[in-house]
Amino acid sequence: MPTTRPSGRQFAADFLWGSATASYQIEGAATEGGRGPSIWDTFSARPGAVLNGDTGAVAADHYHRVAEDVALMQRLGLQAYRLSIAWPRVQPDGSGAWNDEGIAFYVDLVDRLVEAGIAPVVTLYHWDLPQPLEDAGGWGNRETAYRFADYARKMAEVLGDKVTVWTTLNEPWCSAYLGYASGVHAPGRTEPATALAAVHHLNLAHGLAARAVREVLGDAAQVSITLNLHVTRAASDAPEDVAAKREVDTVANEVFLQPLLEGRYPEQVFAQTAHLTDWSFVQDGDLELIRVPIDLLGVNYYSTGKVRRGTPPVGDGTPGPDGHRSSVVSPWVGCDDVEWLPLPGPHTAMGWNIEPEGLTELLLDLHRRYPGLPMAVTENGAAFYDEVSADGRVHDLPRVEYLHDHIDAVGAAMDAGADVRGYFVWSLMDNFEWAYGYDRRFGIIRVDYPTGERTLKDSALWYRDLVATRTIAPAETAATLS
Repeated sequence: MPTTRPSGRQFAADFLWGSATASYQIEGAATEGGRGPSIWDTFSARPGAVLNGDTGAVAADHYHRVAEDVALMQRLGLQAYRLSIAWPRVQPDGSGAWNDEGIAFYVDLVDRLVEAGIAPVVTLYHWDLPQPLEDAGGWGNRETAYRFADYARKMAEVLGDKVTVWTTLNEPWCSAYLGYASGVHAPGRTEPATALAAVHHLNLAHGLAARAVREVLGDAAQVSITLNLHVTRAASDAPEDVAAKREVDTVANEVFLQPLLEGRYPEQVFAQTAHLTDWSFVQDGDLELIRVPIDLLGVNYYSTGKVRRGTPPVGDGTPGPDGHRSSVVSPWVGCDDVEWLPLPGPHTAMGWNIEPEGLTELLLDLHRRYPGLPMAVTENGAAFYDEVSADGRVHDLPRVEYLHDHIDAVGAAMDAGADVRGYFVWSLMDNFEWAYGYDRRFGIIRVDYPTGERTLKDSALWYRDLVATRTIAPAETAATLS
């Protein structure tokens, strides 16, 4: 991939540099320390659900390697670490009794981070719902939102002000639509109407949890949510293609942005999905609860998409042009006559196109719509089929080039006025990549899965120097670092 942007951009001293992971993707120890089963344990045990039959039972074995992993973060000079808490590790049933051993694991992790001078950015939900809650209806059940608030309150009590930022949810779009519509993620249900109820209950869970955290810690608690907002373009200026894009934007972005930040749902979504639901799951007062002030909007970005009015093919489980594993049921609820088009390369190992300009576009669009709203890029990175070279190094130049160009794209958005406070590379280490198992590697640290051995890739060394100098160096310099 050619480097498309000049090097040398500098970032201010108060810009926060970090990396991110998720509990089920790295922890392992799925049956240890009193942890209960999550929907991803159940889903990944289902034949054919995950590539190669992989599960997160061992993952990157972070549970047993916390001291080593925090030391690696310190070696890289990370200023912040975005982790997620496994709800079933701290409350196995999702309600009722708390698991002291699981809570102690996160208290220890946060304490180690603070001691190392690394700010803990805690995500309360990164997709590993306790299985007993799914058995009771999961995110299709309104009660799950209230159980989530109880859990958030408990975490605020035990971790307190040691946490720099509290993120309620990671990518509720994926939780709702990939989990309950297309079924390619846990819990693997294909119920479009339930997916829409899940959208609302996840929004409600955010509002309730944010309020619970502030009830414990006061208004000084920094609260956020992280969204994977889609940058989708119409295939042409034809009215039908523009309408197709608008329909996608409605279910992809607006059903989260508008209730969270404006206290309303877009009128279009009701018309677009009237054949599926009457939205009676939205109760009086819900939108007031959802619209809680946030201190930071987390933005996850990887690629762009293109759509037109047309008939989408029936999915067969292979990666689709929308960037997700395809299914017989589309995740794009209410977009029955919208067709996603393949995009030209270059592509990552996920099949995602590489377009850093899309990140600038997204950040500036948010800035224009919600002026003064602080943002952080909470996930950005690329999967490639890395190999260990004869010299023992992982020379992952395509990843370095990807990071180089996307970080520069963040700077371009800031130059144009966007209030972006930090950047978190995805991911700190190779891990369980959901439905793709261990086949795709996103980490800047390589994990040898049979042994658990960690190796800093060239991208990690390049990122270390970026954090230290706050200056984007040419990608080609990564191979010379040690």
